[in-house]
Amino acid sequence: MEWIIDISTTIGIFALALLILVFFHELGHFLAAKLFGMRVERFSLGFPPRVWGFKKGDTDYCIGATPLGGYVKISGMIDESMDTEHLDEEPKPWEYRSKPVWQRMIVITAGVIFNMILAVLIFGGIAFTSGETKVANDSVQGIYVAESTLAHNIGFRTGDRIVGVNNQNVTFFNELFSPAQLTESNVTYTVMRNGSQVTVALPDSALDQINQEGFITLGNALPSRISDVAEGTPAAEAGLQAGDRITAINGEPIDYWLQLTQKIQTSEDSVNLTVARNGETLEYSVALSSDNTIGIYAPDPNNEFDIQRFRYGVFESLGVGVEKTEEVFTGIIQGFGKMFSGSISVRDNLGGPVAIASITKEATDRGGWNGFWNITALLSVTLAIMNILPIPVLDGGHVMFLLYEGITRKEPSPKVRMALQQIGFLLIIALFIFVTFNDILRQFG
Repeated sequence: MEWIIDISTTIGIFALALLILVFFHELGHFLAAKLFGMRVERFSLGFPPRVWGFKKGDTDYCIGATPLGGYVKISGMIDESMDTEHLDEEPKPWEYRSKPVWQRMIVITAGVIFNMILAVLIFGGIAFTSGETKVANDSVQGIYVAESTLAHNIGFRTGDRIVGVNNQNVTFFNELFSPAQLTESNVTYTVMRNGSQVTVALPDSALDQINQEGFITLGNALPSRISDVAEGTPAAEAGLQAGDRITAINGEPIDYWLQLTQKIQTSEDSVNLTVARNGETLEYSVALSSDNTIGIYAPDPNNEFDIQRFRYGVFESLGVGVEKTEEVFTGIIQGFGKMFSGSISVRDNLGGPVAIASITKEATDRGGWNGFWNITALLSVTLAIMNILPIPVLDGGHVMFLLYEGITRKEPSPKVRMALQQIGFLLIIALFIFVTFNDILRQFG
């Protein structure tokens, strides 16, 4: 029963995100068409068959049974419906084909533009309602790097203090690992190690491992300080207290929380801990519980680092929204570039509806409504980029037809457009099947 509820929740959250994205995309086309006096025959969320709707004026507003997209049907336009009946008649003043190229170009690109605007509004709305939390990088004095991890393999070492990325020093720790930074070519990190400056290079191929294993986070920098001790646990019975800092385990020096927990997890029966408390050095022997834990809690980052909170007004929030949208856009474009160049795996990085639904659910579970809106904004930028690709049936394909018409002063023949539309449709179907099958392999393979 639990798995049914989990699947239903995942589908519901994904459907809500998709509904928002499709509505705003199609709203862009709809409003632009109305602006230039074009007749909109249908505004549909979902593809046919029609399930429910109502007609107002010339437009049928409806919901389709196939909830994987939507469309706006504009009079006089050859679109996904492959409708060519209007071509036998002279263009009417309210038809798409009777309007100048520049107006049709705005109508076609309006969906993509609205998706970008939606991302700006979402990111800006989150900044306005919740503000931003950033960690001052100069308060992060070092990181723990476990052997055999990606970070260790590319050259990071325990105790490294990361001060910059791509030859630029950063003010906040959060800026070191943004999508725009990680997807650049020839990414390098500037590190202070034992008083000397060292450069660590991140190979392009490392992105595949980052997606699978993760990378360096603020958790790598947490010190080995106990924030609390659970009652009735081995740690409490041994006499450990909140505020204790573990400086050694079984005689081996310890500085970081991850380092401490990994040593405990790989120990047997008991551990000998050296503890710093109020200027004193104490020794404790602590038995391990059946799951190889001792009952201590990690330190609160708020107490360990200089965490700064920023609040924004309306216009400042919109500026933050633009900045974050630009960062996501850059990261996605650079990521696609790496996929097409073969630097990273298409199979591991290209997701379909199953992967997107799963990621949306995970983001919502972790971050609540902020998590949901963050992933929706990211998907909105992704949808904008995918739609502007020069593939017939997508907005980008229509843009190519209009550019041809604008340059040659003549429209592509209906036969050519229909043939290319059908090829584009088959390509999209093939891509949909590929990414869905790939999702299933990744989920259950």
